[in-house]
Amino acid sequence: MKPGIGVALVLGAAMTGLVGGSALAQGQSLSQQLSADIAAGKISIEGDDAAVNELILKRNIPIPYSYIDTLMHVPNAFGPGPACVVCHSSNDPAESYRGLDLSTCEGIRLGSTEAPARPIFVVGQDPKREILGRRLRNNRMPLGVEFNVPTDSPAILAVEAWIRSGAPNDKNFTDNVLPLFTTESAFAPDTPACTDCHMSNQEPPSFHELDMSSYEGIMLGADSIAKGVDNATKVIIPGEPERSGVWQHLAENRMPPGISPFENRDHANTQIMFAWVKQGALCN
Repeated sequence: MKPGIGVALVLGAAMTGLVGGSALAQGQSLSQQLSADIAAGKISIEGDDAAVNELILKRNIPIPYSYIDTLMHVPNAFGPGPACVVCHSSNDPAESYRGLDLSTCEGIRLGSTEAPARPIFVVGQDPKREILGRRLRNNRMPLGVEFNVPTDSPAILAVEAWIRSGAPNDKNFTDNVLPLFTTESAFAPDTPACTDCHMSNQEPPSFHELDMSSYEGIMLGADSIAKGVDNATKVIIPGEPERSGVWQHLAENRMPPGISPFENRDHANTQIMFAWVKQGALCN
């Protein structure tokens, strides 16, 4: 099964008028609206991702659970790697990692059952920053660190404890936390310092306009110029490491395990999965 299976399955339904979307409210079938848009030069498709965006996402095609079920059961659905159900097929933590069952719709909606039990998305909302979205999109940092490197190292635990204590700008931060971000191999062997890639709020040279060289820069967050200072993406949520981008990137591995950090983060099937969640994660 190839990664682009979403286009073939849903395009076939769209062209035969078997599924509904926003075009029907305008008195036209999906295929009629598509033909009109093509004739008007409104659509330019290059590759699977563009096709999915134009044919499915922009037209709010209902995503059937049967397609999501297929994604869970085939390898390479979200990038090179095993099928999701190989590791997550039961609510029993002794048989399935985190007690997460991705083999059924009910299991997907329930989420992980091993403590701390938690859902992997909020039904009806964009899952991009929820567990589902982070695990499919976010690369573990430093970039390229393997999934078998421990996530409970003294350095990561020090960052977690600092955030949980309220992320104060105190002696502990200055002496014990900030140096971790400026030191090579602090969080994994043979890796660059965080500040090698995140050294200012200007991009370039700093990725995501994130400055990890100072307390002020870290607390300001990412993309402060692109989004504006008031709308910058906070990477530290005082008291809540689980919601803090810095800790998430240090402690959460991208799925499937072992996937290259250079694989497309916005894979076509990832976007279809997100659309299904936003549409209500229906089991029919």
